[in-house]
Amino acid sequence: MEQNIDQHGKTYSRFWFIFTLLVGTFTMSISQSSLSTAYPTLMNAFGISASTVQWLTTGFMLVMCVSMPISPWMLNNLSFKTMFVGALALFDIGSLMIILTPSSWGTSGFWFMMIGRAMEAFAVGVLFPSYQTVLLEITPKSNRGTTMGIAGLVMGSALACGPIVSGIVLKFFDWKSLFILFMIIITLIIVMAASGLIRDVMQRHENNLDWLSVILLVGLIGIMYVVDQTGKKNPDWLTNGVILLVSVIAVIWFCVRQLHLKQPLLELRVMKTFNYDLAILLTSISYIALIVTTIIFPLYYQGVLKVSPFVSGMSLVPGAVFLSILNPLSGKLADKIGFKPTMLVGMVMIIVGWTAGTLMLSHLSLVAMILCAMVIEGGNAFVMMPAVTLGANALPDELVPHGTAVITTVRQVLGSAGVTISTLILTVATANAIAGGASQQAASLHGYQLVFGGMIIVEIIGLILALMLKNTKKESAKA
Repeated sequence: MEQNIDQHGKTYSRFWFIFTLLVGTFTMSISQSSLSTAYPTLMNAFGISASTVQWLTTGFMLVMCVSMPISPWMLNNLSFKTMFVGALALFDIGSLMIILTPSSWGTSGFWFMMIGRAMEAFAVGVLFPSYQTVLLEITPKSNRGTTMGIAGLVMGSALACGPIVSGIVLKFFDWKSLFILFMIIITLIIVMAASGLIRDVMQRHENNLDWLSVILLVGLIGIMYVVDQTGKKNPDWLTNGVILLVSVIAVIWFCVRQLHLKQPLLELRVMKTFNYDLAILLTSISYIALIVTTIIFPLYYQGVLKVSPFVSGMSLVPGAVFLSILNPLSGKLADKIGFKPTMLVGMVMIIVGWTAGTLMLSHLSLVAMILCAMVIEGGNAFVMMPAVTLGANALPDELVPHGTAVITTVRQVLGSAGVTISTLILTVATANAIAGGASQQAASLHGYQLVFGGMIIVEIIGLILALMLKNTKKESAKA
């Protein structure tokens, strides 16, 4: 078995290191999208509205946006083993808080649960960029495409598998069993990591944490909160306007501050590289397609086709399996023919999937929509992680942690915006159509057609960006 040397000069198994890293991150990642099928159950348990329960997912994604930029500082100042085990432990504590939340507390219980959910999100947000950075660090550039293709299983498959896992668990157990399952697996991973399978493999360059930059990052949450509020009935425009203004100023201040600090929290100068900037946009556009698919398609299955939550969750299985199969193959393809042709194939597949879905919406065919979802998720495998690898290869090694954190943060912010805006379009368009005298089904189909049409436009922009990539064939071999 291949042996590698850690920062202390000791050998370790690269296979078991990567296995432990990916299984831990995969399990934590599933929690991001796992609660969508549990919303009705949680609404009844805590006596809350649909707009309130949505924060279990929206709030999770927003906390991730704030914690992701902190990961480069952690990689530079902490032992990776300490950082990894600490993040897993924080996730476990958050899960335990959720499990111990009594439903009898009503709304107060829900917000106690939200604190545990935020702890989970912080842990996931720290590890998402970190695991990619570490894999890039320990992998030769000539093999990065293949390795990151395998890593794409965590990013893509976990997101797609969340509703599937929760659908199966909720069919046989109560909602708390989902978090008990997460705790059991994460605790086993902590034991594996502590036993020596995870090692300190990153060089450290210690510096002080810029707390002002961390505080300014909260502006991201404010912006997404206001976007989410625009779809509510009778929103307080004055309050939301003030929140938006303060949040935008905070984010701009954060960006300007990073460009003037000698040791910034997040090195934004990485965005001076053309291919890297395109990589950010491509992985984000691909991610939007994936996350919107895992949320909008189940809503269509349950709301229009009237299938059960279990059938809705299981309908995501073919797409998740297809994505899982293609992720490693896409990495090998990128290593062989180059990143640009690989990503062009992916963008075309995503556009074809959304276009076919638009045409099939009114046919009310579950099988046809499952096939469309498969094509979209399959195309995602050829874009999202190859774009991350391309971006990393365009940077000097010392900037890879910052480059990965920037890509992951922007992707998460745009992904959150994509979900929020898609849901907003669906809700408003459906309500307006009903007010205009359309039937419930006709109104719903109108809403979904607008969402699908919007996604086609977004992905066509992605295709244009992929065409603008500079030739990267064999780039890694020359580096």
